[in-house]
Amino acid sequence: MPEQTVQKPGRIVEIKGVVREPGDRTKIAVASREKAVDPVGACVGIKGSRVQAVVRELRGEKIDIIAWTSDPRVFIAEALNPASIEKVGIDEEKKSALVVVADSQLSLAIGKNGQNVRLAAKLTGWKIDIISATEYEKEKVERDKEIKAALAEEAEAQREQEEAAQAQREVEASLTSDEAAGQPDGLTAG
Repeated sequence: MPEQTVQKPGRIVEIKGVVREPGDRTKIAVASREKAVDPVGACVGIKGSRVQAVVRELRGEKIDIIAWTSDPRVFIAEALNPASIEKVGIDEEKKSALVVVADSQLSLAIGKNGQNVRLAAKLTGWKIDIISATEYEKEKVERDKEIKAALAEEAEAQREQEEAAQAQREVEASLTSDEAAGQPDGLTAG
């Protein structure tokens, strides 16, 4: 691919990563050092001329060229091309992502035998889980129920604590008034 890019002398387009399953599919992440240059377009060429030369050399292997970005959400979504992505949630500590796609895009996002998601995970360096929008909504409803139940439980526990604290204050006030009643000249024990 580097031989096919016109910007080679100035090294404007940089290949950030390449992953492949030989004979089947390759994913390439590219970035431009100049904002005016589209790195994907520079690699694809006019009417696909540059990328087609590489495809011919690789005997028809499919090549996905994606724009590299430092934003992991965007990069993961791009790496899952050709699927359209609805949402990407990430856990930076675990370096894992949950990707939500339209139901019609689920098989495309996963790819034949998991190839698309597997290559995307290798290219990005993130563990990627993909679910359909329908499944996401079902899980969201379950999570919302669990959250509401936990909040209700917490509110009940707080109410019980407040009642116990109020009962304790009433007992202390009663003891104090009893002690005060037994003291001469209305003095309280303290």
